[in-house]
Amino acid sequence: MVSRIPSLLLAFVLFNTAYGDDIRSHTRPKNTGTKVSDSQAVDLTLTLSQVSVRPIQMWVRTAGTIDKNLKVLTAYVDPPDAGLLKVGQRVRSFPPVSKSSMFQAGVTRVVSQADRVMVEATLSARGLADSRYYVMEIVVDRGQFLSIPNEAIIEEGEKHIVYVHDQAGQYSPHEIEMGIQGELYTQVLRGLNEGDQVVTFGSFFIDSEYKLKGTEQTPMAGEPIHHP
Repeated sequence: MVSRIPSLLLAFVLFNTAYGDDIRSHTRPKNTGTKVSDSQAVDLTLTLSQVSVRPIQMWVRTAGTIDKNLKVLTAYVDPPDAGLLKVGQRVRSFPPVSKSSMFQAGVTRVVSQADRVMVEATLSARGLADSRYYVMEIVVDRGQFLSIPNEAIIEEGEKHIVYVHDQAGQYSPHEIEMGIQGELYTQVLRGLNEGDQVVTFGSFFIDSEYKLKGTEQTPMAGEPIHHP
């Protein structure tokens, strides 16, 4: 038996490579979605969010040092984030030794240096005397875009799936094409329409329920798979 294990393993790999995608395609349910009872929705704190045009923000995080007057932070940022920085952007900063000491600041200077930029931010109040280094979170406004909360997106390899709640009470998967990925929201280029209701919190449960239905509909071993 021991000598047969490598050959059996090789056979399994070859079979899975040749037919794996085809079999997985038949594990998707034949119906258009799945349903969740009201009690399940309450237990899961199931939350829906509307697809709408929102401002998308990115936070560029970097480390900076403070000057001797405890007012100006200086940091260096590499591409591609370097190209997003400009004077006037808001900054949140705090010393690593005291994360509860949050300081508000604003970008007051951006200077290109070869393939990176030097950025200076001026604090609204004096920093801590015993902290030279600060974590800086520079808020970059990317604009208004059709978007959804990041929590709604499920990654499946190179695909990005969200579950949409329709008027019939069904939750159905939609593959989307993403654009700008912000701190809280992600731009949707294709796959959803404004006004659609997508699942945010609880999306992984909906996904599991949907795939479970597909498993139940998959033919047993030895049974033929009927192609449409």
